[in-house]
Amino acid sequence: MAERAAPLVLYVEDDRIHLILMEEVFRLLPDWDLRLAETGAEALAALAETRPAVVLLDMHLPDMSGLALRQQVAADAALSLALQHTRWVALSADNPDALVRAARDSGFDDYWLKPIDVLQLKTSLHRLLD
Repeated sequence: MAERAAPLVLYVEDDRIHLILMEEVFRLLPDWDLRLAETGAEALAALAETRPAVVLLDMHLPDMSGLALRQQVAADAALSLALQHTRWVALSADNPDALVRAARDSGFDDYWLKPIDVLQLKTSLHRLLD
């Protein structure tokens, strides 16, 4: 029986402290792989070469919004097809209904408020993939 590859999570975040925290959290989740990107451009490059199971995407990046990045991926037919099984989670400290609706309308599967509840992270990731 072949071993299943660990699901890959792409975490896109421009706050260095949040990146370091997430790296530490994933050290405790050996059944998951983590890749980091700090800008929309880095995220697009990572998405072109990997097929993450989950993308955790900050809505406020220095070079583009999370919504713009998600829409750019959706507009690229080949990339969108390659990522058709990827689950997308919008991350923000903002919670206005309009932003949550816009994220859902742009193809996000979920919307998590920052700071992320690290105790619930593993459960939330598994729920996304069920």
